[in-house]
Order: sequence, then structure tokens, then C-alpha cells
Amino acid sequence: MDDEGFVELPQLLSKVRRRFPTVDRKLLIAIVERSERKRFEIVGDKVRALYGHTVEVNVHLEEDTQVEQLYHGTTPEAAEQILKTGLQPMKRKWVHLSPTKEIAYEVGKRRTDSPVILIIDAAQARNRGLRFFKATDKVYVCSHVPAKYIKLPRA
Repeated sequence: MDDEGFVELPQLLSKVRRRFPTVDRKLLIAIVERSERKRFEIVGDKVRALYGHTVEVNVHLEEDTQVEQLYHGTTPEAAEQILKTGLQPMKRKWVHLSPTKEIAYEVGKRRTDSPVILIIDAAQARNRGLRFFKATDKVYVCSHVPAKYIKLPRA
């Protein structure tokens, strides 16, 4: 992997084929391009993840200066802790946020049948120096979100 997180497609294909021998270049590219989450991108003969990194890479994401609110779907237990201590990237390099409640709900459903949707006051956090970046149409990232910018929806 280079410093921008890119891997040569033939190299990746060789690794994938160790576990899935029938995967060819065409199928690998189709998987990346048709992915609903749009986590990966192909540029030339290279592929990389746009977000979700656990190692340091230099992905140059567009900073968002307009979005007012973002959302985070999580478990009820995690929500209770997040409201006290804020959002941290944990084992990843960034905190992942969603642009809509519906997307956040789908993200939360990956971990629980009853996700809690937290509202992030991105405008207020940005005014205090926090920066948000658009990774894809469905994923925004930031370094962390202090608890004072996070709330539950009104009932």
C-alpha cells in the first residue's frame, strides 16, 4: 500500500484469489463500483478505501463547510456512553457520520435491532474548530466529536 492507501489491482486480485479462486478482475471491479456504501475507489490500475482505515493513509477528502447536522447510528449502550464522553474513532482513524437519519439508522442496524440515532451539531462544532470531511455521499468523517455537540432527537 502506498502513502495514499492505494494498492495495485493485480496485487489485490492475487490476494483475493487465495480465498476466492473464481474472482477475476472484472468481478473485483464490479464489486467496487456497485457497492452501495462506496467505500472504495479505483483510479487507473489502483484501488483504495476512502474511509474506515486502521492505518495512517493520506486520503485527500473534501472538507465540508456547509452541513448543519450529521447523524450517528449506534447501540443504546454505546449511545449512553457517547452522550457522556463524545465520539472517538476507536480503532479507526476517523469518526464516521451520516448525512441523514435514515442512513444513520441503516448503519446502526449493523450492530443492533434497535439503533439509537444521535444528532451532531456540525455547525456549532465547526464554529469551534472541528473539521468535517465528505468521504462519500453517505459518509462524513471527522477526528472526534465532543459530547457537547451531540444530542438525542426530541421525542
